[in-house]
Amino acid sequence: MSETGSALNGEWEFDPAHTRIGFSARHAMVTTVRGSFNDVEGHFHADLDDMGKSTATVRLKTASVDTRNQQRDDHLRSADFFDVEKWPEILFESTQIEEVQDNAYIVTGDLTIRDITKQITIPLELMGIQTDAFGALRAGFEGSRRINRRDYGLEWNMPLDAGGLLVSERISLEFEISAIKQGDDGEAVTDGETDQAENADQGDQGENADQGEGHEG
Repeated sequence: MSETGSALNGEWEFDPAHTRIGFSARHAMVTTVRGSFNDVEGHFHADLDDMGKSTATVRLKTASVDTRNQQRDDHLRSADFFDVEKWPEILFESTQIEEVQDNAYIVTGDLTIRDITKQITIPLELMGIQTDAFGALRAGFEGSRRINRRDYGLEWNMPLDAGGLLVSERISLEFEISAIKQGDDGEAVTDGETDQAENADQGDQGENADQGEGHEG
């Protein structure tokens, strides 16, 4: 396991102020519209020694959809799309997380939009782990995944006079995640605390080795 991987083990909470979970879709066959959700909650548990114990959960408030156009955002919130009064959140819950190579992961899970749940896989790259200006340990991930919005009941469209449809059926989900490591008390872990934990683990391993040598004698 790499040093980065070792630092990744533990509990993490998304920092919504520095996390973007969004989407892009073709509009009128000629341009791309991009949007995101401003209200994001997410957390994950990483165990690179036993990936079967790694989990992730993400919740997006549908009313927070933002494409920088009020009229379009109101339409997305309506029953034609997210129907936010009836379905206030989008939910993703992992069922499997795999490390396919150093700093590269495949997250498989159930994505629920409106009342429809389907399994998807999301490739994510660990961009790095760093201590921020406040001493908190941060991890950054990026990835994307294309889906067909009609699979989730987002079926509204309008034909164009020249042919084609106003909004593409296939959209790209985009993930730019900043997460902060959490301690057992639910507070952010600082870099110093991480070093202490690693040193304690190394000390325990050394003590066990010494005890083993004593028994051999």
